[in-house]
Amino acid sequence: MRNSAVAGLMLVTLTLAGCAGTLSGAGPYKGDIESKSQNAAYDLVDINASTIEPFMRPAAKPVKAKISSPLAHSIRLMGGDVISVMITDNAPEGSGLFAPLSTGGTQLKARIDDKGMISLPYVGHQFVAGMTLIEVEDLIRQKLKGLTTDVQAHVDLVGDLSGSVLVAGAVKAPGRFSTLQGPLTLLDAINQAGGPLLEPHLVNVTVRNGDQANTFNYEEVLAGNNFALNPNSEVVLERSRQRFVAMGAVGEPGLHDLPSQNASLLDALGSVGGLRETNANPQGVFVFRMGDSSPKQPAKPIVMRIDMRDPAAVFYARQVMLKPDDTIYVTNAAVYEWQKIIGPIVQTLVLGRAVGVSPTD
Repeated sequence: MRNSAVAGLMLVTLTLAGCAGTLSGAGPYKGDIESKSQNAAYDLVDINASTIEPFMRPAAKPVKAKISSPLAHSIRLMGGDVISVMITDNAPEGSGLFAPLSTGGTQLKARIDDKGMISLPYVGHQFVAGMTLIEVEDLIRQKLKGLTTDVQAHVDLVGDLSGSVLVAGAVKAPGRFSTLQGPLTLLDAINQAGGPLLEPHLVNVTVRNGDQANTFNYEEVLAGNNFALNPNSEVVLERSRQRFVAMGAVGEPGLHDLPSQNASLLDALGSVGGLRETNANPQGVFVFRMGDSSPKQPAKPIVMRIDMRDPAAVFYARQVMLKPDDTIYVTNAAVYEWQKIIGPIVQTLVLGRAVGVSPTD
């Protein structure tokens, strides 16, 4: 029986030894990454002083000193707007259709319907959609001409669907915001909506005004690219998909947001807890990146390798820029891989010895 137990142990040992190449569940071995680069599937680049330049972070853009000075836009009325109309009649006392200016005139309020029409006494149903307030005043005076001797009209916008700005998406208090107190800049509108829910570099802002749509990163807006919004614009804040994947022997593997705009490799490693000391191979830190493609030239992947055992590598990692959709992969140390192989063998031997000294032997 003892011989059969030893034979069984040898079989387990050989089986585990044969599985040595498959025990790492996080990804490929360091040697495999280095050897497979020879078949031109990807370019393997050792990051050092002579190769780092194409992968370096750009210099920070200076913050602009300009201040946005919004100018009042000409308001064009639309369905849903509410206007306040004051009509005065300076005819001899008691003979006018409307109250004189001295008593405050005759105050009327009208909502523009979905067909762009309003209805006022003695003026009737009139189409005003697309008109300015001054054009509506002229229209009222023209319609009342001949009905009274000296009529004046003043029109004010009190419900400004046409001049308001809609803010939606990743903000704390989405809604429609009035421009009655004056024109709104992009920052005005976002601040009135409570500000973004995420950090600035993780927010994209799309502005639509009916003629065109433009998308900006919110961090760029804060850096001095603020501007006045056109009436009836839509502002939508969305998560900027600036994410990377961390795999292997790092503190927190998984999908993560980039820690900042133009984040460095060192920043990203810090945000995932760094290299796991118990099993990481500091010489096996890799960054997998799809290359820049064009219609005529398909993208060729790039694999960057950095040896964190080299003290200078800390400075290199500070300069290398991590891009969205990059993958950081840290391989296991060889001794850790060996421990994964030998551990079950030792446990089996201990178990076999316990079986070998059994009283029933």
